[in-house]
Amino acid sequence: QVQLEESGGGLVQAGGSLRLSCAVSGRASRWNAMAWFRQAPGKAREFVAAINWSAGRTNYADSVKGRFTIARDKAKNTVFLQMNSPNPEDTAVYYCAARENYGSGSFTVDGMDYWGKGTLVTVSS
Repeated sequence: QVQLEESGGGLVQAGGSLRLSCAVSGRASRWNAMAWFRQAPGKAREFVAAINWSAGRTNYADSVKGRFTIARDKAKNTVFLQMNSPNPEDTAVYYCAARENYGSGSFTVDGMDYWGKGTLVTVSS
């Protein structure tokens, strides 16, 4: 089993930057796919970005490509989401998630095995 704990959320101005962290504990080495999802008020949870823990390969939703960057620190068992130039539409609860295999790089809510509790990001205009 793996435990995921997000941190780093808060209030940020549009055009600013924010970095989210996800601390991974438990049998972290078993889970090769780490991802960020988000859920805005009244909307479904959606995929944001994913990283292959061993190879470092990444995938992004079109809505964040070029603005957000996912990275991992193997020594610290931590996954990051660097959010640059956020806009009010990026306001959401951001969740860290894990599954065993990276596969083709397609990520859905139902396809993830473990979830953190989320961290709220509010982008002001």
